[in-house]
Amino acid sequence: MLNIPNEKVRGHQRVPSDTKEFHEATKRDALMRLKKDLDHLLETVEDSRKNGVQREMCGFEALYHRFLQEDGPSVEWDRIEKLPEGAVKDYSTLKLPQEAHIRDMLDKLVVVKLNGGLGTSMGCHGPKSVIPVRNDLTFLDLTVQQIEHLNKKYNANVPLVLMNSFNTDVDTEKVIRKYKGFQVQIYTFNQSCYPRISRDSLLPIAKDFDIENDIEAWYPPGHGDFYQAFQNSGLLRKFIEEGREYCFLSNIDNLGATVDIKILNRLIGDDKQGDKPIEFVMEVTDKTRADVKGGTLINYENKLRLLEIAQVPKEHVDDFKSVKTFKFFNTNNIWARLESIERVLNAKTMNMEIIVNNKTLDNGMRVIQLETAVGAAMKCFDGGIGINVPRSRFLPVKKTSDLLLVMSNLYSLKYGSLVMSPQRMFPTTPLVKLGDNHFSKVKEFLSRFANIPDLIELDHLTVSGDVTFGRGVSLRGTVIIIANHGDRIDIPAGAILENKIVSGNMRILDH
Repeated sequence: MLNIPNEKVRGHQRVPSDTKEFHEATKRDALMRLKKDLDHLLETVEDSRKNGVQREMCGFEALYHRFLQEDGPSVEWDRIEKLPEGAVKDYSTLKLPQEAHIRDMLDKLVVVKLNGGLGTSMGCHGPKSVIPVRNDLTFLDLTVQQIEHLNKKYNANVPLVLMNSFNTDVDTEKVIRKYKGFQVQIYTFNQSCYPRISRDSLLPIAKDFDIENDIEAWYPPGHGDFYQAFQNSGLLRKFIEEGREYCFLSNIDNLGATVDIKILNRLIGDDKQGDKPIEFVMEVTDKTRADVKGGTLINYENKLRLLEIAQVPKEHVDDFKSVKTFKFFNTNNIWARLESIERVLNAKTMNMEIIVNNKTLDNGMRVIQLETAVGAAMKCFDGGIGINVPRSRFLPVKKTSDLLLVMSNLYSLKYGSLVMSPQRMFPTTPLVKLGDNHFSKVKEFLSRFANIPDLIELDHLTVSGDVTFGRGVSLRGTVIIIANHGDRIDIPAGAILENKIVSGNMRILDH
């Protein structure tokens, strides 16, 4: 039998750590380790780029710090209030300015297009903005045409600013050389380039700043990065010094987002009301069942703000999608006062909700991207309003089904802008669903149409499977065409399909 002296047994005593303290310590540790990693990364940057990269990494560190701080949902559902009277103005109440004032108003405007996206989801290489969408003209061609037309018509000088990402910058710079002779000054700047972080260690997966050699380790942090990157580029200050007052910002793939004289008039023209300037305008439009996932405007803590589906607690997702509860959704067409952007940035009060984007890389590594959305900055400004605009100002081309609409006879092209055909009886666009397997890539999509069908009287189209369309086809009402696996359907030239379901196998053989 062991004889143990009558003394206290010394051991490793564990004091139960308070959960909050534990989390705080973990966060402090994560932040310290991140700073160390960023310092190591910065040592690999060549001297000529060091200052710019350092500034970007400060932005990343601030975003990461906020990511660590955020506990629980950014919005408490029960504290969402009804939109106050007049918070969302109806577009139909806006007035046109006197012709004589338009030039002065335009000279106070800067047009910004978000041009960071690639066309990979539609099977294209390079920037999405160089995909041909109509008459062999690309998104970028149409944008330049629109602004040149404004400048010529009113003898104005509205500049076009493209926010590129490291994915689109080189290709875009090559493309814009062809616009040298146009009456449009084009500026470009890059949004930030942030390191992806491992979901396990919460540390950057990049080993050095050789981005091209390890492109998977880096990402552009969403369009909410616009404000900081715009200031970092020097363009924000430059335009303020030139006497410009507002920027109009939109996605380059939204073909409805043209400069609107009535909205500009509301901000700086005859229709301006009161002494206090409007600092921020979000264009919203009526929600339909096709838009249930789009961000919406809410009143929260006496401020208008953007609510995205990612911020909604699971048990309230159905409420969020309800067309009755939330009537509008955000088009991502934003008007913001330049001096106000500078003020908010300098005061360091630009605290947009963080979108945590989980991804799995090709090698199986799980990573996190920290992103922000440009509209989420609304709550950081004073005197923000929503404007309920017609659906024609929201024509995004995200999929080939959208491309089918904008290439069709539903629209005609006028100075780079798409105009809905007067023959269309109602202002809404048809709902189109094309099967992913045969239609998702632009090249294959185009090969399935001898020419784009007549869609003037179409309400709803669903196409699935191996289907081709002959020349001069008309689609009306609700049309559903389904070729099951192994079957093929060829819609003959000149066919008129009205409220029809076509399924099975239908081959047209050459005689």
